[in-house]
Amino acid sequence: MNENIGVRIAHLREATGLTQKDLAAKISTTQSAVARIESGKQNVSTDLLRKISVALKRNIVSAQPGSVNISIDGGLKLTGTIETNTSKNGAVGLLCASLLNSGTTKLRNIPRIEEVHRIIEVLESIGVKVEWKDSDLYITPPQKLNLDKIDVESAKRTRSIVMFIGPLIHKLKAFSLPQSGGCKLGSRTVQPHLYALEHYGVNIKTTNEHFEVKVKPAEPKEIILYESGDTVTENALFAAALTPTTTVIKYASANYMVQEICAFLKTCGVKIEGVGTTTLRVTGVTKINSPIEYTLSEDPTDTMFFLSAAIVTKSSIKITRCPIDFLELELLKLEKMGFKYTKSKPYLSHNGLTRLVDITTKPSKLVSLHEKVYARPYPGLNIDNLPFFAVIATQAVGQTLIHDWVYEKRAIYFTELDKLGADTVLADPHRIYINGPTTLKPAELICPPALRPATILLIGMLGAKGQSVLRNIYSINRGYEKLVERLNSLGAKVSYLEEF
Repeated sequence: MNENIGVRIAHLREATGLTQKDLAAKISTTQSAVARIESGKQNVSTDLLRKISVALKRNIVSAQPGSVNISIDGGLKLTGTIETNTSKNGAVGLLCASLLNSGTTKLRNIPRIEEVHRIIEVLESIGVKVEWKDSDLYITPPQKLNLDKIDVESAKRTRSIVMFIGPLIHKLKAFSLPQSGGCKLGSRTVQPHLYALEHYGVNIKTTNEHFEVKVKPAEPKEIILYESGDTVTENALFAAALTPTTTVIKYASANYMVQEICAFLKTCGVKIEGVGTTTLRVTGVTKINSPIEYTLSEDPTDTMFFLSAAIVTKSSIKITRCPIDFLELELLKLEKMGFKYTKSKPYLSHNGLTRLVDITTKPSKLVSLHEKVYARPYPGLNIDNLPFFAVIATQAVGQTLIHDWVYEKRAIYFTELDKLGADTVLADPHRIYINGPTTLKPAELICPPALRPATILLIGMLGAKGQSVLRNIYSINRGYEKLVERLNSLGAKVSYLEEF
């Protein structure tokens, strides 16, 4: 019991960015005492658990691990400057890609978010050494991976576990992985992964609990993806990376996280043509076994969160390091709705590839678009950015139709905005009408089990004058690092509820 609590304390401390010395100071003890607690070698009293919970702003022992509730004093103007964080989807893809390298991979600027911690827990459980140094990760695999000891619970809590298959087929002839979880957004089939990887001699049998994988290596010349999905494209790239022939992948996703993986693999010596298009020509290598260093790029959905927050609160803020190539269409549609802003000249991210701009928002009067708002694979409006238009539409004059054709349940989650005073009409599981403008009001809500629908409730609460409570924000913490602290730096009043 002490060991399990200690491991949990260590993970939460690292997620909060504290050292053992920092935590010791907060709970009035010594660093050696914290080390003993985290190693399970010291009994922990209820009072000490309470102190640690307050210090880490997390419930150490709760029915739902990682659960935390927040209070929002809404209706305030935001001011100041915020920097776009690096990408959740890019980070988890790179963590999976690191399994391709038999040497040490250094990934720079990795966000300390729940999704990243789940992947790290899985990696460590199968023998991979993972070490944080500030915001950088050093990942070193063992000579032989041991999937018998895989952390099943952590694997089940992230949908990204499916992207382990592509790298592992080069390491093991047969293996089993827990079925993936993550956001609850309807029937997100893994069938496209199966169809893509079967070209490499991979046979995947899915059970209620596991992916059972067997491999007879093959060298395909051409793969047509069953759908243009981000993770299926990444899995196909992982499979091609250590296949020493040339593979053409058609109907690939060209989204930002796929381009990130392509940039990383090219650093590893893999040749890839067609990056940013839907046809990739990949020439793999026989082995990757060298020190690899790569810097993660910025997250367009993080920029979009703060754009939306500024719009709903009618605020002027400056958002720096915005990956403009993955926000152009969103900004164009917002312009046509009446959104006013300025942007800087483009400059490059630390990876030397991603174009960034700084965006300054202005309070704007919005009108609804006559056409429906819908997403599609890049270069369309980003599927993860679509939900933000739902909360933005509550402040636009007229009726907005949002068509979320990708996920069966996500549009249903948008109706939670009604509890904040929105006026929505659900046409079917994919289409919702939003009438505006409406005056948002405070409420107490529980986060839906999906990242983007949860974030738009938080944005709505920022725009609702009065005190709101948002419970169990684990789904938000999956994708956003220190969001409460970042919002408060802009003048918002968001606080953790200390229910320990």
